[in-house]
Amino acid sequence: MAWQQLDGQEKDLGGGFVVRRLLPQARQRSVGPFIFFDHFGPSEELPGEHHDVRPHPHIGLATVTYLFDGAMMHRDSLGSQQLIEPGAINWMTAGRGIVHSERRPGHLRDARYVNHGLQLWTALPLAHEEAQPSFSHTPADAIPECSVGAGRVRVLVGEAFGARSPVPSLSPALYLDIWLPAGGRIELPPLAQEQALYPVQGGVEVDGQPLPEKTMAVLQPGRPTTVFAAAGARMVLVGGEPLDAPRHLWWNFVSSRKDRILQASADWEAMRMGTVPGDPEFIPLPPTRFTPPEPRS
Repeated sequence: MAWQQLDGQEKDLGGGFVVRRLLPQARQRSVGPFIFFDHFGPSEELPGEHHDVRPHPHIGLATVTYLFDGAMMHRDSLGSQQLIEPGAINWMTAGRGIVHSERRPGHLRDARYVNHGLQLWTALPLAHEEAQPSFSHTPADAIPECSVGAGRVRVLVGEAFGARSPVPSLSPALYLDIWLPAGGRIELPPLAQEQALYPVQGGVEVDGQPLPEKTMAVLQPGRPTTVFAAAGARMVLVGGEPLDAPRHLWWNFVSSRKDRILQASADWEAMRMGTVPGDPEFIPLPPTRFTPPEPRS
């Protein structure tokens, strides 16, 4: 097989918010700048249920949130308040430190609806690890879409097939949302140095080999890839240039320096990293603290 298959593991982020995590894994720490890949849902949200993610901190990374269905309310320590809805890209640069929460929107508190989406993390380039934190919302109608073979492609981040996303990224990153109809086929050139394909809904064949839904194919560098969907499928392609240095990942912190994660841990425990206005709750540090190993690529 010319590509590597990764199977995800379920993780509870707290409050019953369960995700399927594809990255990082022991045999694949990252794909381009993408160091975390979480898929949540589709799950039915019932009135009175609150699968919220309480305020928590980040350093050294950017979060990328994309919904297929449902809605979430983003709030952060910069004062940002943004309703996240399907098709939009929400990019939060943590840099030197930010605190944020993701909760059920108030207007859906008594509603029944489906939540389904992806949250990815990118490691910030070394030159921007301590950048000023920021939040950027790009609405769905600003994301370019094009036809490629039998498929439709939305260019969420980066540039592909003559279309360029307006989403601001400090990392050289590529993120595509691809639909194929039943019997559809698409030829994917090597658009980035490192690439991975993830079928969100519907299994596909990658270069003639089956790739089940909700598993990831890490593609071979420099080679074109043929994807076929017998029954139709929706998938994402992520990629970019390799990390510019090894990274430490612990809890919600990412850094090229061990001491920086220790400092961030102490800052969060002492509540020195800021708060989300109007949201006094918080997620405490894990009981098992960071023990600095050697960084891994």
